[in-house]
This record gives sequence, structure tokens and C-alpha cells, in this order.
Amino acid sequence: MRRLAPAVTATLFGILLGGPALAGDVDQRALDRVKAPPLGLPPVAIPAGDPVTAEKIALGRKLFFDRRLSHNGTISCAMCHVPEQGFTVNELATAVGIEGRTVRRNAPTVLNAGYQRSMFHDGRDTSLETQVLAPLVDRNEMGNPSLGYVIAVIKGLSDYAGRFEKAFGQPAAVAPLGRAIAAWERTLLAANSPFDRWHFGGDASAVSDAVKRGYALFSGKAGCTVCHTVEDDHALFTDHQFHATGIGYRNAYATSPDDPVRIQVAPGKYIVVKRRDLGPISEPPPADVGRYEVTLDPEDRWKYKTPSLRNVALTAPYMHDGSLATLRDVVTFYNVGGIPHPGLSPVIRPLGLSHAEIGDIVAFLESLTAGNIVELVNDARSIKVGNVGD
Repeated sequence: MRRLAPAVTATLFGILLGGPALAGDVDQRALDRVKAPPLGLPPVAIPAGDPVTAEKIALGRKLFFDRRLSHNGTISCAMCHVPEQGFTVNELATAVGIEGRTVRRNAPTVLNAGYQRSMFHDGRDTSLETQVLAPLVDRNEMGNPSLGYVIAVIKGLSDYAGRFEKAFGQPAAVAPLGRAIAAWERTLLAANSPFDRWHFGGDASAVSDAVKRGYALFSGKAGCTVCHTVEDDHALFTDHQFHATGIGYRNAYATSPDDPVRIQVAPGKYIVVKRRDLGPISEPPPADVGRYEVTLDPEDRWKYKTPSLRNVALTAPYMHDGSLATLRDVVTFYNVGGIPHPGLSPVIRPLGLSHAEIGDIVAFLESLTAGNIVELVNDARSIKVGNVGD
């Protein structure tokens, strides 16, 4: 398996020891987080006329973990957004959906999703309420023939009887389905990290000297805050914009039949083969030109959304295609200036960081793991998987 940093390992060990919590307790804590986000986060926007309530939270959580919402009853939202893995998938570069079908891109975390201005790596949706519907009917994800089919399935499940009526005052339908899952996702506010307690809370002992040096480099010499922004009283670590790093271009053009390709054959197990040898035994990877697929603007080819860096130590592998395995790999990639090509973002340049400086930036990134991550995982695991009789 991938070796994790000691601080991250300790966090995950704490999750395993945390144990489940009572549903009523987690619903109240979830509401409290929305009313008063943890240190380092701004207020989360709530759609007008659609307040977050305990009933909506409980319903949304239940739907998120229900495998019966996939066409063959095997895949839930939580199987690509695993709570113990930073609400993403650590084992695979791109997640696996129904019948083992490969999803085209890396699964992004849903932690702090309520702050996102656009959804998916290409920004093709602008609302949590509608974003959550797309995977239900995506052929490679949950595989349903239509949203109407999903609603019919829910209406036929006895443990959903009265749940939509209680939460929304109406029977199960497409709009309240999206609103319920979005309501729960908006409660997944993950901050109060060691960095937050130092930078925003004024606790000089909250982080190591390496973290402090790393942040100075991150915000200074390396210029990372151009895209991963930090405000005076909070930080989302994203500019919500789209940039071409060269990885999408490389995947499309900068390859040779003799290039070595690292193939994952089991969790943590890889083999290396030549690209030419993959043709007879695999489908070619689907084309992916990033933001261009949304805007049809040639200037947007191979651009992808800037992710937040909060909890980034928990969400490997990295980049839109999961091609970089570790945080050191990511910082090294940017240190050499990405992959030069005509559309490379002008803010990406060689950084001239030493090996030690790269290590300090990695230490800073590891300090962004939320202090309340165990609480959020326990929130998620307060629901029975499968949900029958809940």
C-alpha cells in the first residue's frame, strides 16, 4: 500500500477508533457546523428558501450511502467518495463504477463541497443540487437508465416511506433528491487544521518550523497562492478557475509507443509495460480535453479546475487523472514548471526549489488536514450501509 505521512496515519487511526455516533447527535453537530464553520472557513452559502434541516441531512446521508440507487444495486456515492479516504478513493487513479467500469477522471473529495462554485474537474455544473444527479445516470458510474427510474426505485423501498414528505413536504422526486444529498454535503465542513490554528488562531505551537517555512515558500517563492488563494480570515485554497498544467496535453499527444506505462493490478501493486503492448489487451483511454468540453473554446483545451488543498494529504492520488501518487510528486511536478506546451497556464513556471524546500512545502500541505475529520467520518458512518430498516 501507499505509505502515508505519520501525521496522516495518526489521523486515520483515530478515525478507526472513533466508532459510530448516534444519528440524532450527528445531525445536530452537522447543523452546528453549518451555523458556525470550523476555524479557517467562511460561512457556507445556503440556497434561498431551502434551509438545511435535520430531516434533509438525514435523508441526504441515507441516499449517499444507498447502493440500491445504482442500476444493479452494487454502487453508492460513497464507494467513490470513501469517508476514511478523505471522501475520495486512494487505491485507484480513477474510480471504478458499476460492473467494474472505469470512470474517466479522479474522484474529487466532497469535503467542503459547499464552497465550490462549479462541480466536476471541468466545471460543467454549477450547483450541488444538480451535480449529484449526474453520476446516477452516467453509464460508467451508477448506470441507471434515467432519473425517473431512480425515483421509481426509491418509491418502491419501504424504508424511504414518508422520508421525502417529512423533509420537503412532497413525495420522492428528482429535485428533492438532489436537494437532500446537497444538504448533507454542505455539512461536511472540514477545517480547524494545525495550519488554521497557527495562521488564523495565533497558536505558534500548532505547527512545526518546517510547516512555517513551507507556508512562506508556498505564499512567496513558489507563488502557489496565485491559484490556491488565502484570504485574511479564511482560506479555501482555490481560485475557482481553470488552468492547463500540461498533463491533459501529455495524455493526448506527448506519448510514444515505447513509453513505459505503470499499470495497477491490485491495490498497491503495479507492473510496468510499454504503451504499444496495451493495445491488444485494453480499450484506448477516452479522449479528455478538459474545460473545452464545456465551453467549446479552443483556449480551454486541457484546462481543469483548481482543487482546494484542504485535507489534501488524505486525498491521493492527485491531478484530474490521478497520475501523481504523492504530494512530493505534485510539488516536484510544479517545481520543474509542469509540462510545457502551447496552452500551458502562464502562472506555471520552474520554481527552483531545493529538495529540502520541497519537503517543507509538503509538510505545510500535510498541516491542512482538518482537526474535525474524525467527527465527519463518524457522521458518515452513522448510517447503516444498505439502509434496510433504517
